Amino acid sequence: MEYVFHAKGHENVTSAHKSTFEVTTDENITNAADCIIGVQSDAKLGDLPLKLKGAIRDENSLIRVRLETENAEDEIVGYGQPDLTLKHPTDMVCRKSNYRCSRTLMVKADKAACDLKKELIDDLKEGKDLKVTIIINQD
Repeated sequence: MEYVFHAKGHENVTSAHKSTFEVTTDENITNAADCIIGVQSDAKLGDLPLKLKGAIRDENSLIRVRLETENAEDEIVGYGQPDLTLKHPTDMVCRKSNYRCSRTLMVKADKAACDLKKELIDDLKEGKDLKVTIIINQD
């Protein structure tokens, strides 16, 4: 099962956060937003198809998030969790921890913002387009 949406980079992307990365529908960010890698997302958690939401809420689901820009690609692997509400109106957050809130898309991710490929982040700092693909494999 796959779901694709798009966002944009921003000059204030720092990609310094050590435990999360985030894509938001917000148009602007400050340097303090060290986990945000994409802005102006054309999708929010509430937009995800019901079947995809059901899979994300399954703790046996392996979730892959593929990030693609003009010059780079990276992939993050994490897991679903039954307690995820998937209701935040602007933010999608992937977490290395098991912490859950309305913003959480997946937990136990193998990468955070600081772990993403330099070429990808360089493109995002230049404001380039970001393609995000959520891929779910269920046992």
